[in-house]
Amino acid sequence: MYNIEELTKIIRERLSDYRFYHSLCVAESAKELARRYGADENKAEAAGILHDAMKENSKAEQLEVIERAGYEITPFEKDNKKFYHQISGAAFAKSEVGIDDEEVLNAIRYHTTGRENMSLLEEIVYLADFISADRTYDDIENIRAEAEKGKEYGMLYATQYTVKSVVEKGKPLHPDTVNAYNWLLKTYFNKK
Repeated sequence: MYNIEELTKIIRERLSDYRFYHSLCVAESAKELARRYGADENKAEAAGILHDAMKENSKAEQLEVIERAGYEITPFEKDNKKFYHQISGAAFAKSEVGIDDEEVLNAIRYHTTGRENMSLLEEIVYLADFISADRTYDDIENIRAEAEKGKEYGMLYATQYTVKSVVEKGKPLHPDTVNAYNWLLKTYFNKK
C-alpha cells in the first residue's frame, strides 16, 4: 500500500505549482478510472502522483536518474527530449522513492506514449493524464466524452489526437504511440 500523503510531499518539493496541481488532478482521475474499471486504486493514485516527477528537471539530471536506475533509453528517445520525463519519472520512482512494482513503474514509464499490450493500470494512467480536471486543450471535451463511453474509446480518441497533433507539427512520432494505436484498434475494435 502506497502512502499517498508521503508521495504528495515528495513531488510538492520538486514541482512548480502548475505541475503539482496537474499531478494531483491526474492522481484523482487515475483513482476514479481505477474504481470504474476494477484496478487497484492505490496503485493508480500513486502512479498518477508520480507520473511527472521529473518533468521540470534538466535533460542532464533526467539522464543521470535514468542511468542510475538502470533504465534504457532508445536512440529515438535520446534525440527527443519530450519523452525523457516518462522514463526518468519511472527511474525516479524506482531509484529515489523505492517503488519496485513493475506495474506502477510501467504506468509512469508509458504515460505519454502508450505502448502495445498495455496493462490495465498503464491504460488508466495514460487516459487519466489526458482527461484530468486541469486539462483545457482543444478537443478535451470530446476526449472526455469518449472516455465516458469506455476507456478503450477514450484511449483511441486520445491516441488519434496525439498522432494528428504530432504529425501536424511535423514532429517525430514515437514508435510506441504508433504501436499503441495499432494495438488499440486490433484489441478493442477488432480492426486489423
